[in-house]
Amino acid sequence: MATVELRRVETLYQGHVTLLLATLAGPDGEPFAREIEHHGRAACVLPYDPDRRMALLINRPRAPVIWAGGPPELLEAPAGQVENEDPEDTAIRQAMEACGILLRRLDAVGSPFASPGVSSERVDLFLAAYSAADRGPAIEGEPDQLDVQEVPLSLLWSWVEQRRIEDLKSLALILALRVRHPHLFD
Repeated sequence: MATVELRRVETLYQGHVTLLLATLAGPDGEPFAREIEHHGRAACVLPYDPDRRMALLINRPRAPVIWAGGPPELLEAPAGQVENEDPEDTAIRQAMEACGILLRRLDAVGSPFASPGVSSERVDLFLAAYSAADRGPAIEGEPDQLDVQEVPLSLLWSWVEQRRIEDLKSLALILALRVRHPHLFD
């Protein structure tokens, strides 16, 4: 396979996200440009209770989803930006802030690129078992913007089959949980 060489990167915009313009050269040496959206690394965790066969997710409005004609709220596993900590610590912190759940042990699923055609974002994905005793109050977000839901795994799987899970990272985690622990979905 022929290689592509990165020749130059310019910053076009810097805010919550950074928009870059990369100049590359193909195997024939001809330059071409590509935009890159960059906002750092993220971590996402799907907390699940193996005894009660439940999972914790959040419903929250997402401006890009609404703009693109998606639902007014997106059902998601807790996630957040990795900032000066390990991805595991980010996942544990986000689960506590968003869902009020104390996670002790994470099971790594992978670190895929979220949308490699336009974004440099890599998302560290984790599964984490919890029990009812690990639950407390959530500490992030406005009450009208963050709705924590404990969903039976059998119902969650029916939503997958009905194509109602529209968040890619959450879908990947539900599928991973189903592959690793199929008995929980009976």
